[in-house]
Amino acid sequence: MIQDIQPHHYDNQYKPVPPDGECYAMYYEPRSVLVKKAAKGIAFPKFRDLERLNDEIYQDYIYLFTIDEERYYLVREISREPLSEYTMENTEIFREARPRYLSFAGITGYQLYNWYRNHKFCGRCGHLMKRDGKERMLFCESCGNMEFPKICPAVIIGVTDGNRILMSKYAGRAYKKYALLAGFTEIGETVEQTVSREVMEEVGLKVKNIRYYKSQPWSFSDTLLMGFYCDLDGEDIITLDREELALAKWFEREEIPEVSSTESLTNEMIMKFKNREV
Repeated sequence: MIQDIQPHHYDNQYKPVPPDGECYAMYYEPRSVLVKKAAKGIAFPKFRDLERLNDEIYQDYIYLFTIDEERYYLVREISREPLSEYTMENTEIFREARPRYLSFAGITGYQLYNWYRNHKFCGRCGHLMKRDGKERMLFCESCGNMEFPKICPAVIIGVTDGNRILMSKYAGRAYKKYALLAGFTEIGETVEQTVSREVMEEVGLKVKNIRYYKSQPWSFSDTLLMGFYCDLDGEDIITLDREELALAKWFEREEIPEVSSTESLTNEMIMKFKNREV
């Protein structure tokens, strides 16, 4: 999965030390990132590559994280060079780009970029938020409000019936491949209750024997995904929620299409079932 970057080591401890020219400079705009595409994969600019485009780049930065002791920072307000080898690309590039540890760095940095962008002003009183010097926190000097990065819990659901698994396709989304049922946890419910509710809402089925499989940080949607398998309980007739799904159908293990990409928990769960590993 996208976070499986071994032997590289990701460290998200907040260490806001000043950058130098060899540190990575992550520049984002809504749904896009500054990156270089090459035959060997993607690469991010370093401060030395961008310093001529922004005189204040070494003053206006936000520390993000380290990977293998290499420091990554969020930078803002750079001018553009029309013939530069670095170009703005859609952040969906990180679903497939290699090397994987840089894709993980890129989408994780984008999640933090969105958090800072969406919390520029205090949600309680409207004043400008300020960054804390010791931890990843924004605070309001006017009312004392403090904001920390928040992650939305959601479930991926492998509904099984003997040798069959239920697979679906989303309605109205760019992603057109087969997926498993999924949904966000609502206030006041456990993740197991989320599994039962989402299956009933999306396909009208009851389930039992809900069992946890694995989790995954999914920065494309600011989500912590939790994967569950469960068994059909009763009738297998599907009642489709057409606002959420374009279709849903049962697949025998032998009929499940091969999944080539390995970045997502969904794909791993599908292939684990297909290969009789769960």
